[in-house]
Amino acid sequence: MNIRIDWNDIDTVLLDMDGTILDRHFDDHFWLEHVPKRWSQQNHTTLEYAKKHLYSLFRSQENTLNWTDLDYWSDRLALDIPVLKHEVGHLIAVHPYVIEFLLFLKHSGKMVWLVTNAHSKTLGLKMKSTRIGPYFDGIVSAHQVGLPKEDGRFWRKLQDFICYDPERTMLGEDSETNLTTAQEFQIHYLIYISRYSSKVDPRPSELFPTIDYFNRLIPEPGNSCITIVR
Repeated sequence: MNIRIDWNDIDTVLLDMDGTILDRHFDDHFWLEHVPKRWSQQNHTTLEYAKKHLYSLFRSQENTLNWTDLDYWSDRLALDIPVLKHEVGHLIAVHPYVIEFLLFLKHSGKMVWLVTNAHSKTLGLKMKSTRIGPYFDGIVSAHQVGLPKEDGRFWRKLQDFICYDPERTMLGEDSETNLTTAQEFQIHYLIYISRYSSKVDPRPSELFPTIDYFNRLIPEPGNSCITIVR
């Protein structure tokens, strides 16, 4: 099924951060490998036990603001999570073609917002490392909104921070759950990012139009339309 997008019909572009414009390999490595390693060292346990214990704790907070709250995890695990993130900060990377896409959006006069579940301390580290902040008209964290993007109420409450018309808005996400809640709010153009990590083979969504890289959304010069395969 081919989906045709005319950029003349879009005023606002909302983009997720981790896995969408940034390589999620950093986050996966950090939470699944680095934190268990440091926790096991501090608590004198095996790495195998640490992973089993911590993965269970992580799952218990999925789809909540605690999931990305560095202060919560610092208290819960008795670790300085922001400091640990700096230890592997060299893994933070922007996905290929993201900058080209952001430049296309700015040259096309679109409003471009970074909308993320990430905690402010994570945002600070990643914006400093990647220097992509100036490409956006603004950044809104779910912690400001008071709800995670997995909550269907998020997108309406987001309008307290961003003036956008759902019918003329595009959302790029690597989460089908977040795209589904946005669809319920009738955000019209929903794009799934399948290559969320450089270490994982991409799989297309069965629910949403899918791209691997953002150059798929840049039309040929002189043309405002692109077609992607669902």
